[in-house]
Amino acid sequence: MSLLRIARVGRRFATGTEALRDASLEIAAGDFVALLGPSGCGKSTLLRLIAGLDAPDSGFLAWGDGAPAPGEIGFVFQDATLLPWATAAENVFLPLRLRGMAWAAARAEVDAALARVGLAGFAGARPRELSGGMRMRVSIARALVGRPRLLLMDEPFAALDEFTRHALQDDMLALWRDARCTVVFVTHSIYEASFLARRIVVMTPRPGRIACEIASPLPPAPAARFSPEYAALVGRVSGVLRAEMA
Repeated sequence: MSLLRIARVGRRFATGTEALRDASLEIAAGDFVALLGPSGCGKSTLLRLIAGLDAPDSGFLAWGDGAPAPGEIGFVFQDATLLPWATAAENVFLPLRLRGMAWAAARAEVDAALARVGLAGFAGARPRELSGGMRMRVSIARALVGRPRLLLMDEPFAALDEFTRHALQDDMLALWRDARCTVVFVTHSIYEASFLARRIVVMTPRPGRIACEIASPLPPAPAARFSPEYAALVGRVSGVLRAEMA
């Protein structure tokens, strides 16, 4: 079932920079889509349009069963963007508090969200007491606590070391399977897109357009990273991206 149709969307900023031109994409409910392309190709701009944080200058976005209600879209940024004075639990509670939920009613949901990202024992820790990877886990828990229909992620693992990044990628696949939500994931890493996504959407250099879509044949499991099929997929995506850059 189609969740969202993006039709011939264009976006030009007041500076004159044309970020997107005639970008078209369909996102199915329950899909895991990676937007892949070079820096400045409009990936984050497209994500902001989907989130409703910006509006296109041309084209349109059509939701298959109505636009998501407030709280039905979760957003994870490249920086964890946590409140530095608040505990991990208080940071995760924030979207529920903004929806008018009392702490007593939300406590079980907050604890479950932290446990889901492997931070069951860190509810009282503040961001300065957590590693970069742990702060990102809190950010993901905050995005998932409201059980969103759509999870948008803007290069959330880009600043992390390779070991932490791989661990969070493995966890992300498990979270996606458990949460049963739709994920749109922005990255400029061919390896990350090939491992995580069920569909890899390759974008052209600015102004960004959708060059092609590549369906992943891999099972959504950590072991896929060591398979010949993964190596072949990385090679195929690399070839397409190299051709678009040329």
